[in-house]
Amino acid sequence: MKIRDEYTCPLELTHDITKGKWKPIILWQLGKGVMSLSQLEKDIKGISQKMLLEQLKELLDYGMIDKHSFEGYPLKVEYYLTQRGERLLDAVTIMQSIGIDIMKENNMTDFLKENGFIH
Repeated sequence: MKIRDEYTCPLELTHDITKGKWKPIILWQLGKGVMSLSQLEKDIKGISQKMLLEQLKELLDYGMIDKHSFEGYPLKVEYYLTQRGERLLDAVTIMQSIGIDIMKENNMTDFLKENGFIH
């Protein structure tokens, strides 16, 4: 992703960084700690490896995440949030909280309990 030359406001840039189905979810998962590609792929239901790699690249380009590559075979790469990514995670956490509230209002507490969002 490339930063555009013109924006209406800074929020538009932040939207460019987080837009799409998967990036907020990737940030949420990495908020749990350092993860390998295979762990992210396992923990994010429905994402293909190709899509995951594309989204990770965009988050890397914007400086929201970084990675550490280990030498050897097979190649091992771990992804983690940068300080900027941790700040963005605060916004994602608020979004998550709103989703939880709406799910509770719509009698989806079984899903929330089964997936560890509420006790």
